[in-house]
Amino acid sequence: MIGFYDYTVILTYLSLLSAGSGIFISLSGNGHPYWGTFFLLFCGLCDAFDGQVARTKKNRTQTEKNFGIQIDSLSDLVAFGVLPACIGMALVRTSPLLQEIFGPEKDSTALLIARGAMFAVLVLYILAALIRLAYFNVTEEERQRTEGGTRKLYTGLPVTSSALIFPSVMLLRYILPMDISVVYFPVALITGFLFLSKLQIPKPHLRGILIMIGIGVVECVLLLLFFFLRR
Repeated sequence: MIGFYDYTVILTYLSLLSAGSGIFISLSGNGHPYWGTFFLLFCGLCDAFDGQVARTKKNRTQTEKNFGIQIDSLSDLVAFGVLPACIGMALVRTSPLLQEIFGPEKDSTALLIARGAMFAVLVLYILAALIRLAYFNVTEEERQRTEGGTRKLYTGLPVTSSALIFPSVMLLRYILPMDISVVYFPVALITGFLFLSKLQIPKPHLRGILIMIGIGVVECVLLLLFFFLRR
């Protein structure tokens, strides 16, 4: 078989499997956005350590390194680009507010345009994630040739940040007394814009990664708590 299958890419493959499962479950039946969110959080956990695990293998060939970079970006596109968009689509199916406003029985031109705009936001979000990941790969290859070493700054918001951003929106949807599902779409639009912005963001070290993992664990526990309390 072509490809590489050692331990350095296991977390990347797990992230993709989680993302694919989250996409299918989010869009199955009437929609399951919260189950999709749990898969998104797991993708974020895998991504937090995949690079560090890969770097523990000191005898990687250049081909293995290049494969790791490419497969990581492709996995990130599915996990942090497509999956959040599918969670948004599942919200349209399940939110009482969005069903009331944009349900299939509504056929006015204004509502059709509004519904189309919401889906356009999700498509543009995926496009922004794609552009950012491709740009990162190109600039990282150039940086490795000229500077070497590890990157200290990111230009623009990393796509992996969606693993904390969208679960926060879903958590607020449970906590607040009103249905704020519609907020998901401007958040997706802003996040996509930040992917392509020129903001200089320091690359987190181990302490920063552990803090983000802690935030993700708290989000996951609270989501599970609210999920089972409201069943």
